Amino acid sequence: MARTLRRTAAFTALAKALMAGARGGPSIGKRVSALPRMIKATAKGEYDGGLRVALMTAATLYVVSPIDAVPEAALLVFGLADDAVMITWLAGSVLSETERFLEWEKARDAVLPGSVVS
Repeated sequence: MARTLRRTAAFTALAKALMAGARGGPSIGKRVSALPRMIKATAKGEYDGGLRVALMTAATLYVVSPIDAVPEAALLVFGLADDAVMITWLAGSVLSETERFLEWEKARDAVLPGSVVS
C-alpha cells in the first residue's frame, strides 16, 4: 500500500510540475540550469534540500547502475518496470525541487543586505 502511495505521489508531483511549466512556471531550461546551484547551495548548508538531493542522487545511481542490468535481462518487462517508476519519481522530484529552489533563490535575493529577517 505504501509503495502505491509513493508511486501516486511521484506521478502527481510530475504532473503538477509539468503543468506549472505550461502555465508560466519556470521552464525546463531554468530548472536544469538551477541544478548545479541547488547542489552547491545544499553542500554549503545554505539550502535545506540535503535529504532530497541525496535521494535524487541515489535514484540516479540506481537507474544507471550496471548491477541492475541482470533483473532486466532475466525478467524483461518486470525488470524494466522498477526503472520506469524510479525515472518517473526522479523526474517529478527534480522538477518540484528545482521549482522550490528557484522560489528560495528569489526570496533570498529579495532580502536587502543588512536587513533583519524574522
